[in-house]
Amino acid sequence: MSLRRRGTAAVALAVAAALSLAACGSDSSGNGKGDSASAQAGSGAKDSKSVAKGGKDFADAAEKTAALGTDARAGQWPRTVKHAMGSTEIKARPERVVVLDVGELDNVVSLGVKPVGLAPTEGSPELPSYLKKNAGEPKNIGTINSLNLEAIAALKPDLILGSQLRAANSYDELSKIAPTVFSIRPGFTWKQNYLLNAAALDRTARAEANLAAYEKRAKALGEKLGAHKPTVSMVRYLPDGVIRLYANDSFIGTILKDIGIPRPKNQDIADLAAEISPENIDQADADWIFTGVYGDARATDKSKAQANPLWKNLKAVKDGHAHDVPDETWYLGLGVTAANAVLDDLQKYLTA
Repeated sequence: MSLRRRGTAAVALAVAAALSLAACGSDSSGNGKGDSASAQAGSGAKDSKSVAKGGKDFADAAEKTAALGTDARAGQWPRTVKHAMGSTEIKARPERVVVLDVGELDNVVSLGVKPVGLAPTEGSPELPSYLKKNAGEPKNIGTINSLNLEAIAALKPDLILGSQLRAANSYDELSKIAPTVFSIRPGFTWKQNYLLNAAALDRTARAEANLAAYEKRAKALGEKLGAHKPTVSMVRYLPDGVIRLYANDSFIGTILKDIGIPRPKNQDIADLAAEISPENIDQADADWIFTGVYGDARATDKSKAQANPLWKNLKAVKDGHAHDVPDETWYLGLGVTAANAVLDDLQKYLTA
């Protein structure tokens, strides 16, 4: 449903309705319609053990997202943007943008927009350090799994950006506050999501240039590594004993694919991740291992897994090729700025 505001009175009524719903305890957890098993491709979720399973419509999400956007010319307003929840008309170039996830945050900041509101992840409640320089001081509007509709309305946004998977349950309320544009899901669709967000902001040319620059860098790194590239294993520790080996259909998976880096067979799959236990940490073996931690490491099985003799006997560990990497860029970033930071790290480690 798109928001077509007709005058000040309509705006006031819409905001009042949204505030009323929020006060009544409207569920804004935002795991999507019946697809909580595939919640955020980068961050933790309420049902973290099942997030590794792609879920309904997972495989073709990138293709479907690429078909979204606008036919409007550069500088043309109003414009109608087709997105995961329908079509939304945006009257004028947005100046007060609210973002409902870290992917949208990365996207808008890379396009020169300082959002007025941000919903961070539960595991990383602060503004990501790699974006602090250019993000301004967005107000907290809850978290990605628990949006505060009253706080969003108070910011008087003129555009809200999020995803169907995260916040479908709150879409109707959000669209009464401001024009709202949703991607299908975060994660391995990050490039398509970027272009969708750019279409809503009339910054498509800049987004395309940023993506082209990233892809040029990725290709150059692949060429520098040569024909016999090392295998890379991506290990991430989450709360409640969850250990993931990230696969091809993940944010980091797309970056490794762009470089042409081969994956171990158990990670060379069309899915978000495979899950293992500390007792079979040897399944993480590769020439290089890069490890992330979501939230507090003490709430995970990292120490247990890495105390296992199987871990200590892995080739990468013995060779000094096992490294901790920033979770906020490698797994939570979900945007072109984070992708470039990952390229910096891979360049440093793999070409030393």
